[in-house]
Amino acid sequence: MAPALSTAASRPATRVAAALALSGAVVAVIFSAAHADGIAVGGCTGTGGSVSCVVRWGEAGDPYIRKVPQPTDDLERRRAAERDKKWEQRCRPTIVQDDYGVPRYRYVAPGCEFGIIE
Repeated sequence: MAPALSTAASRPATRVAAALALSGAVVAVIFSAAHADGIAVGGCTGTGGSVSCVVRWGEAGDPYIRKVPQPTDDLERRRAAERDKKWEQRCRPTIVQDDYGVPRYRYVAPGCEFGIIE
């Protein structure tokens, strides 16, 4: 019975060693990626002998802000200005405070919050 006990006793130690090695690899990825004009966020978790690690890489900054490409030539700039003017004339946006004091946009036409012009 002694060999069975030693094998069973070494399993938790092996799992801990594997989790530590995996955590070290994730940390290495995070720190090496931080120098490449971006950000990596990650971590590991585990219970009952299982470990799960994840790393997410992306540009540094607010993930909810989407960058819209600007017009590149005069024709595109004129068209964009016409679209903006047409939208403002139809929607007439105003900022009002809601019941909690948070500023919100209000529009006179439906669909304006989605950029609908007509």
